[in-house]
Amino acid sequence: MGGTRARRAAGNRWREELRRFALGFPGAHEDFPWGESVVKVGKKVFVFLGRSGGGLGLSVKLPDSNLLALDLPFTSPTGYGLARGGWVSAEFARDQTPPMDLLYRWIEESYRAVAPRRLVAELDVRGGAGSAAPPPGRAGRARARPRSQR
Repeated sequence: MGGTRARRAAGNRWREELRRFALGFPGAHEDFPWGESVVKVGKKVFVFLGRSGGGLGLSVKLPDSNLLALDLPFTSPTGYGLARGGWVSAEFARDQTPPMDLLYRWIEESYRAVAPRRLVAELDVRGGAGSAAPPPGRAGRARARPRSQR
């Protein structure tokens, strides 16, 4: 029973790290439109942060990398017709360790896809996603810039 509690706590910790990271983008704020946590820029959602049975689940808009993302075993097209717009969902069971660096890159790609140009420009001036609020325990680590910015 203690193992189940520990795995659920890990899922919540990962979710909280992703939430903090997403909220570090210019103009980002949290909302609960369907009883589920989402992070928006303006009125547009750029990440859905759900939980699946104590694990971790999220959905992001990936206009550039959605086909590559959908080749991964933990992803699927997002439902409700969102897949047509490049939305991808990822789910991780309690006993799985999510690839956090990949998820951070996906959140940034999703933000850039929906944010107004002036906020994307502000992000670029700040130095990209590495300037967004770093997740706990990751401060001081350099983040690789997306290839499009090298």
